[in-house]
Amino acid sequence: MSGTILCEDHGSWVEVTLNRPDKLNSFNDEMHVALRAALEGAITDGKRAVLLTGAGRGFCAGQDLGDRDPARMDGPPDLGHTLTTFYNPLVRLIRDAKFPVICAVNGVAAGAGANVALACDIVLAADTARFVQSFANVGLVPDGGGTWSLTQILGPARAKALAMTGTPVTAAEAEAWGLIWKSVAAAELMAEARALTGKLANGPTRGFAHTKKAIHAAATNTLDEQLELEARYQKICGETADYSEGVSAFLNKRAPRFRGQ
Repeated sequence: MSGTILCEDHGSWVEVTLNRPDKLNSFNDEMHVALRAALEGAITDGKRAVLLTGAGRGFCAGQDLGDRDPARMDGPPDLGHTLTTFYNPLVRLIRDAKFPVICAVNGVAAGAGANVALACDIVLAADTARFVQSFANVGLVPDGGGTWSLTQILGPARAKALAMTGTPVTAAEAEAWGLIWKSVAAAELMAEARALTGKLANGPTRGFAHTKKAIHAAATNTLDEQLELEARYQKICGETADYSEGVSAFLNKRAPRFRGQ
């Protein structure tokens, strides 16, 4: 695998690290391909959770603009092609993964880097981290699902203000606004993120997968549609071995041993 991505196998889960620290882990084509391969490998290998983080002092500064220098190009780039080829499939892969994807934002998350983080299921951030919608600084719109995530989570007023001003959001503000799950002391971030990922990886991951799907669907469903969806998914989950194990463990006052089945 490319050195732009590091993978550490923890048995039931894998830790994936963006590894271009000299470039604040900004995306180039090579890192895109390697990250997709790492996530697809986690699916193929039957992992039950993924932890995504960054090497060095930043999480991800978005797209590497060194690859977009107008002085080195014959004409304008096709950024739509970049999105449809790289970012959009990545966001869909994270959201559709049938296991929890946890993100530990260890430093600045800017542009598409911020929005890839927000595509994850649970986001923890170091108290020194910042989220920056930096697209307006170069005349672009937020991508990587940013216009959707910001609007769904924060509402249109804050979404437009952040997108147009590029105002940095601290980890504490992001937690208070509901943009992320939790702000954590920087020195404790990775220990807490690894503990959470390990706990989820050993939980009822088929139930987690359907929980993800149901919450995603709630953005566009009516209440009646959502109630029907819950009934369908609950029927599926109620027929799993994990449900049987969970009830047995509860009745026998012991810790459950979930297998993701």
